[in-house]
Amino acid sequence: MADLICIVCPKGCHLHVDEDNAFKVTGNQCGRGKVYGKQEMINPVRTITSTCRIREANLPSVPVKTSETIPKGKMQAIMYEINQVELQAPVHVGDVIIPNILDTGVDVVACKNMEKVN
Repeated sequence: MADLICIVCPKGCHLHVDEDNAFKVTGNQCGRGKVYGKQEMINPVRTITSTCRIREANLPSVPVKTSETIPKGKMQAIMYEINQVELQAPVHVGDVIIPNILDTGVDVVACKNMEKVN
């Protein structure tokens, strides 16, 4: 039996996942907690949000995120790759900053428009 705290919504339900009983989840107050508990035990995933350095913009960095969830075990390596990037303004929301990061099939995309300043 594994004990988890659900991070899907602000309630923070205390989940109990029975690994010996097809990952049966109890303690959830909604269906999303049931899905989260099972997935967390079988294949935990996360969305990464971070920033990349940017030149010739009005701010020194631009927010970025993964376009989909990535395996939790690859977070550190993906953050390393994101931290190596330095962009040149302009950058627009949805621009692909790193395509198919670490062969995950997931892109890192910009989350803010950053125009070039003189």
